[in-house]
Order: sequence, then structure tokens, then C-alpha cells
Amino acid sequence: MSEDTGNTGSGIERAELPEEEIFRQRKDKLDRLRREEGYDPFAHDHWDCTHTLGEVRRRYEGLAVEEYSPDGLSVAGRVMAIRRHGRAAFLNLADESGVLQLYFQQDALGPDRYAFFKKWVDTGDIIGIKGSAFRTQRGELSVKASEFALLSKALRPLPEKWHGLKDTEVRYRRRYVDLIANPDVREVFRKRALIIQTFRKVVEDHGTLEVTTPILSTVAGGANARPFVTHHNALDIDMYLRIATELHLKRLIVGMFGRVYEIGPDFRNEGMDTRHNPEFTMMELYWAYGSYRDMMDITEKIFVACADALGGRKLTYQGKEIDLTPPFRRATMADLVREKTGIDFIGITDGTARRLARERGVEATDGASRYEILPLFFERFVEEHLIQPTFVFGHPTVISPLAKRNRDNPDVTDRFELFINGWELGNAFSELNDPIDQRERFLDQARRKDAGDEESHPFDEDFVNALEYGMPPTGGLGIGIDRAVMLFTDSRSIRDVILFPTMKPL
Repeated sequence: MSEDTGNTGSGIERAELPEEEIFRQRKDKLDRLRREEGYDPFAHDHWDCTHTLGEVRRRYEGLAVEEYSPDGLSVAGRVMAIRRHGRAAFLNLADESGVLQLYFQQDALGPDRYAFFKKWVDTGDIIGIKGSAFRTQRGELSVKASEFALLSKALRPLPEKWHGLKDTEVRYRRRYVDLIANPDVREVFRKRALIIQTFRKVVEDHGTLEVTTPILSTVAGGANARPFVTHHNALDIDMYLRIATELHLKRLIVGMFGRVYEIGPDFRNEGMDTRHNPEFTMMELYWAYGSYRDMMDITEKIFVACADALGGRKLTYQGKEIDLTPPFRRATMADLVREKTGIDFIGITDGTARRLARERGVEATDGASRYEILPLFFERFVEEHLIQPTFVFGHPTVISPLAKRNRDNPDVTDRFELFINGWELGNAFSELNDPIDQRERFLDQARRKDAGDEESHPFDEDFVNALEYGMPPTGGLGIGIDRAVMLFTDSRSIRDVILFPTMKPL
């Protein structure tokens, strides 16, 4: 026997008819199936699968041409294509583990069951099959069916080319169709799960406890960002979706937990682009008696472990070679700006910094200090060039309201950001634990908010109160899971690594 490579029936149906007409025809077909056969394809609540299709491939890979397995098997999946000819048919069946060819033959199934298959089974349907593995004359590992059941009827057709759905708008809005049609997309989300598992393993191997903190809060703190506002009817108060987990996790450090972390969603009411979605996933981690240097070490371990889990420390992102072999480069923000621009922001006056900003086309507010202008130069002239992993530290205090001041230069903080591929992927501090200093910085942020800065950090009186009970020296870290997954899966857009990205309704 040999496989028929021609396409019939459902392929023509998809190509020539609009989806709604196919839906109407298939719904009519379902009504006739119930009426004429007394068969409800949605009545099954179980099918005993002995193998996934991937397991069938691995177990019976050694079968010779026209050799049959000595034991029977039971599989199930979605019909992706049907090639009928006479009293036999070949089907492509897919499940979460891959695709396998099925062979339906009238002599094996019997005339009645084969006739049922020919009349009622379409591409997209879910079926269960019992039979034996064998290898065809052309060398294709297949399953010859001795019994089958229609487990669920597909009323809408698969995409015209079942092996690929290309319209990105449809892919994001109908992710379930995208996952059916594009096995590579399913692989991205398997890798996402592996990356998150690796994050957990690395930090838990270092004695860190996973916790859960509130998503709804009366203060949107922990970052400089615009929050989403909602209303609690029973309490009759406005509340916010969290923009970060930081302040609750640091309260736990005050409360005598030594090392804690949380992986979960944060929400920021800001712009959307290839690297920003209003709902995103973060890991935040806090270690009592640690510093930002400890956070550098654990961050490096996390990214190296992810690379190892996915197959190697050298990867390619959109054609750019990136080497995650440790140690990662470590450099101050001021040094990196000096390398690119020749300007030493630590050694110049505020007036000189404002003049240089005007000359270089960098927009700075009237009266801005050199430490306010330094990060603007970094964003403009440095960020995009940080392709290889680089820890950038020495952030100005004025843009780091929750980080501890550097002992040698109080105008900068003990903070770093990890950059790879020109993206910020991690942010960490030696956490500010001085309640007097924290209160003053919150007051400064409040003044900025009053002056029109909507992203200034709100004043959190309860958090200051917690610090007044005493928080040990603490290292804190936040890593954007979605961007990390983008990097490791060579995905262009954050929407490609979020199962259901935020979309404007049609």
C-alpha cells in the first residue's frame, strides 16, 4: 500500500466557501448526524489514550517497512487533513505532541463504520482511534485503525492552509486557532513554561520561598508607572491593579521572612508596542541581608540556567548573536555614557549638562541636574548598543526612589539594570531601608506628581510605617518574564509570547 498525497473534499471546501457558509453547512451536517444516525459527537466524556502521538513515534520508530507492532494502541487527536481514495483513506492526526498518519481501510473497519467515517468525519474533528502501528511502503510510520470514535465535531473550518495561520491579527484574537494551525507557536509556550520552571528552580535552590501578594491595592506602588483604576463597590473606594509586587514583598522581609519571591501579573496603564503589554508577568525576589551585588549573581545564574535548559548559552535573536556565557559585563551608567558620547556626567556642572543636552538634541526640563540628564543620555545613546548581557549600575538617586544611596556618592544608588539585545530585562537594588530617607523621597515624588508627572511614585504611608519597625539590609530584583521569553524564543513581539495579549475589541 502507499499514501495518497492528493487533497480532496475539505480542502476545496475551505478554498471556495466563506467561513460562515461552511459553518452553516457543518451545523446542518451535525443536525443530520444526530437525526439520521442517532449519534451525538459531544456525548463522550472519556477516551482511554495509551499513548500520545509523539510517544507512538518514539516507541515504534524501529519498525521496518510493512512491519506491524505486535501490540495494540489507542490514540486521539484532531484531524488535520483527509486524503480519501476508494475503500481506504489516509488522515493526518495531531495532538499536543505532534502529527501522525492514520490509515483507514474498509476491510479493517467494516463497511458500516467506514461508510460512517466517509460521510460524517471532517477536518478539524476530534477522533479517537484504536489500532496498530506500522510502516508504509513509502516508509511513513502510521497507525492502522481497527476502531474509531467521533469525539467532537468541528463546526468551523481550519485555516485554508492547515499547517500555517499567517494573519497576525487573527492569530492574536483567535489564539486557539493559532495554536491548532501553528505547532511552532505551541512550542514557544512550552518553552515559556520551561523558562518559568527554571526561574523557580534556581531561586528555590537558593532557599527562596514563593508567596502570593494582592493584585488589588489602595496604593499603586513599587514602580513609577500609571495604574489601572477600578472601584470596590462594597467599600465604596477606588482601588488599583498592582504595577509591581515590591512593597508588599518588602513588608514580608520586615515580617521576618528571609528570602521571598513571587511570579505573577502586573498591570500598567501605558503604551503598547512590541515590548509592552498592559498586563505582563514579572518575577520579583527579595533577600534579607543581601545587596544588589547578590542580585547580580542570582540574575546571572537564572539566565545561564535558562540558556542551558533550552539548549545552549549562545543564541540568535533576529539575526544577532548573543553569548550568555558568564561572567556578564558590569559597568556604570556614567562610564557607558562617556564611552559613547565622551561626556563625563560625574565631573561636569548642572549648567554644562543642560547645555550639552541642548546641543545633542536631548530634551531636559528647565533646571534639570546632571543626574537627571544622565539617564536621558543613556536612553538616547547607549541602550540600543547593549546587545551582549551587561549589568548597568550607578543609577541616579533622583530616578530610584526605592534604592539605597551609594556610600561614596549619595547622588547615585546601589542599583543595576540588566540589558540584553538593547532591552532592559532585570532591575535590582540594594533596597532603601532608612524610613526617614524613604519618607523624604516619597515626598519628593509627591511634589513631582503635583507638578504634572503622572508616573511619579505615590506616597505609601503604611510602607514607611513598616520600615520604621526595621528592615534588614535587603537585595531586591525584578525580571520581566515576557521579555526573557521573547529573547529565548526569538520572538519579535511580546504578543507572540503572551497567550492572550490585550486587544482592542472589533
